[in-house]
Amino acid sequence: MNALTPTETVLAVLRNATDPATIAALVEPDATYVSLNYDNPELSRIMPWCGTHAGSQSILATFVDVNRHWGILAFDVLEAFGTDERVAVFARCTFRSRVMDKRITSPVAVLAKVRDGKVTHMQFMENTFGTASTFRSGGSWTFRADPEGTEVTI
Repeated sequence: MNALTPTETVLAVLRNATDPATIAALVEPDATYVSLNYDNPELSRIMPWCGTHAGSQSILATFVDVNRHWGILAFDVLEAFGTDERVAVFARCTFRSRVMDKRITSPVAVLAKVRDGKVTHMQFMENTFGTASTFRSGGSWTFRADPEGTEVTI
């Protein structure tokens, strides 16, 4: 049995998310992992790890893939706490896209559940608009959000 608290378990997974031994030791084989959204095929074309995934290997694969696309310059935990099996982590992460060499600092929120010393569920959220924009190579994006306003082109 794991001697770590649920919060310590989640922090250990986040610190070592590309290490197969850590994932095997601290994540249930049938864990659920939600990355950025539940299901968004359009966003998955940019960030293939997005969406809901089953299995501990999905956490490992996601973070290996993320590190292939971005250099992680900093991951600073601002707050981490838990009640029973539920854990919340809030962090500041600085990414630099490897292809476009664009940098962004994004807030990060993680919701996790830990049972018997192993993560059974993890949901990872960040500023998806901002992080996806680090891959933008050209063109413009046009948006219309304000019911009384005009379109905005970026």
